[in-house]
Amino acid sequence: MYSVGDFIVHPGQGVCRVEAIDTSDTPTYHLMPTHGRNPMLIKYPVASEDNLRPVVSAEEANGLINNICEMELDPFTDRSAVLEEKHFKKAIRHGSCKDVVRIAKTFRSRIQDAQSSHKKAPVIYERIYKEAQERSLSELSCALDESPDQITARFQAALS
Repeated sequence: MYSVGDFIVHPGQGVCRVEAIDTSDTPTYHLMPTHGRNPMLIKYPVASEDNLRPVVSAEEANGLINNICEMELDPFTDRSAVLEEKHFKKAIRHGSCKDVVRIAKTFRSRIQDAQSSHKKAPVIYERIYKEAQERSLSELSCALDESPDQITARFQAALS
């Protein structure tokens, strides 16, 4: 069970802070998303806490950033772009931070490959990349207590 003040990852909202724990008939967490334009309080049942996970540690976050070059791309492809998008969105929602960083790296590579061939990358690639990037930056910035811009700069430094 999480305690008040803990930072956790909600499948739909990303990084949230546990604001309170209601111990009435059905115990619930009161979660406040840390990123987003208009964060709203979320009530999440304690019984479903298996879907929540803690934010990665600072050591794990530094390891992900420093080892981004060695990280393999995700080889998954599907005959249908819609099925591919569904697969990756599910992985972003329920996967680990490492999975999300891998997906962001994969789609950044796919977009660059399309651009190097003088083609426009599919909109689905852009959408998945943006979602994976936002999710990973919010979690890593929370773990390292840095801004998303600082995390982006660290990734760029590690990739160059």
